[in-house]
Amino acid sequence: MNEVALLRAQLQQAGYIAEPPLAAALLLMFDLGRPLLLEGDAGVGKTEVAKALATVRKTRLIRLQCYEGLDIHAAMYEWNYQRQLLAIRLLEHDDRAVPAKEQDIFSERYLLKRPLLEAISCTESPVLLIDEVDRSDEAFEAYLLELLSDFQVSIPELGTMRAVSRPLVVITSNGTRELSDALRRRCLYHYVDYPDVDREARIIMARIDGAGASLSLQIARLVESIRKEELRKVPGVAETLDWAAALVGLGVRDLHDAPEVVHETLMCLLKTHEDKSRVTREVTERLLGKVA
Repeated sequence: MNEVALLRAQLQQAGYIAEPPLAAALLLMFDLGRPLLLEGDAGVGKTEVAKALATVRKTRLIRLQCYEGLDIHAAMYEWNYQRQLLAIRLLEHDDRAVPAKEQDIFSERYLLKRPLLEAISCTESPVLLIDEVDRSDEAFEAYLLELLSDFQVSIPELGTMRAVSRPLVVITSNGTRELSDALRRRCLYHYVDYPDVDREARIIMARIDGAGASLSLQIARLVESIRKEELRKVPGVAETLDWAAALVGLGVRDLHDAPEVVHETLMCLLKTHEDKSRVTREVTERLLGKVA
């Protein structure tokens, strides 16, 4: 078994069905020590790659969820001001010079490590997931460049802190804004698309107890047909798994035997009023007729 096939088998045991190009990208990430940028629509399973990778490597998963307005203090570090104030009061009667007192107050014991600093402080390489980086602003993205290039961060009061053990960095983007060329240059790249029918059926069988091969294939085919409708929010793999779990829980073994249940449970897939209105009972019956 070659390395790509071995890694695919390991990821499958961790609950993630990976295609050969993704497994190859992960192997290159290991060999080159470069971050891996995963781009694709929301819900295609980008975040799950990092979770499965942490399981395969038997290491910690450290996640930084990006959002608009994210600043360095929330992502990198903060000072424990309450403890520092208490220390200042205790040092009022200390005879040492002021610089010595300041050095004591601004030491690592008063530092609150946030995900980025935590990741480079681990003695064993963790998986660092920088999730939905496109939701953060360009200023924060620029700050990431030092970390991604040299795996070090600069703290004015302490100086440069270098990685104890280099983390495996997975960065995800939903494409809501264009990322900088500087960020892309520092990363390997892989585009994660919606799975084809066969792969999605295998995902269902791997993740949902009681979902047999026939039912999983029917679900995957119907989800594929629904994705081709003009929807505001196309259902992702997570929604497919929710729907499959609901159908199995309701005792459905064949979609054609329970058309009413199929339609009523589409709330697991369709997450806007507009989409629910568009996929009427007639549309469900039409799409169900295409499922063998």
